[in-house]
Amino acid sequence: MHDRPVARIAALNVPVPADLPQQVERALAEDIGSGDLTAALVPADRLSRAIVITRERAVICGRPYVEAIFAALDARVHLAWDVEEGAEAPADQRLFTAQGPARALLTGERTALNFLQLLSATATAAHRLAALIEDTSCRLLDTRKTLPGLRTAQKYAVRVGGGRNHRIGLFDGILIKENHIQAAGSIGAAVAAARSPGQLPIEVEVEVESLAELRQAIDARADIALLDDFTLEQMREAVAVNRGAGRLLKLEASGGISADNIRAIADTGVDYVSVGAITKHVRAVDLSMRFEPA
Repeated sequence: MHDRPVARIAALNVPVPADLPQQVERALAEDIGSGDLTAALVPADRLSRAIVITRERAVICGRPYVEAIFAALDARVHLAWDVEEGAEAPADQRLFTAQGPARALLTGERTALNFLQLLSATATAAHRLAALIEDTSCRLLDTRKTLPGLRTAQKYAVRVGGGRNHRIGLFDGILIKENHIQAAGSIGAAVAAARSPGQLPIEVEVEVESLAELRQAIDARADIALLDDFTLEQMREAVAVNRGAGRLLKLEASGGISADNIRAIADTGVDYVSVGAITKHVRAVDLSMRFEPA
């Protein structure tokens, strides 16, 4: 087992989500309910020590959630971390040691590991893709394809992993998609409505499915065009059309993006690639908590 401190993959300045206490409270409530029947079998005054390790290489994320969980259960629990938030840890790395009342350690184990393994998986997925384009001008974005109730937590993990956040929800950004265009009548009409008096002064993004629609978005003075399922050649043409128009929109590529093609997409000249899989298709990192002999 590796027990040496692991360096971060990058300097972090990622704020913890404001709703972390509520997320932790809900997670503990759904697991504990009226009480932990099994942990109650252990004497109330029993103290224990446990270590948590990762069984696979991962970017570790979720430390604030783990700390909040054990603090909520018993303030006497002490956590000593070997790995900083945002560090890429090798397999069998010890992540932290927990000491304190055995009942609290047992009750909090599953909830703490659930957060840690999910957010580490999200951060790892984001890091793997972001690293492939880090020397280009293109940046990785997430989407709203998150696990229900855990959006801010997963978007936090994306940033820890080196990605960037797209809009958090429907309330903080305008993305005019196909159905909005159909309902509004046209791209121009939808963008005009977004620019009308009384609307929030925020960026307006339009999803386009062809170069003709891209030109409409440019003429409508949108801020960003989302290139939906464009081929590499179409992306290069979109970049050329955008530059030729004189007023540059930001271009975001979306659809079918993976580690196999993200670099080629970035090299077309688009500004962003958005990937729902980093939050939607995550596979939890394999973690383990081991109690040490009394």
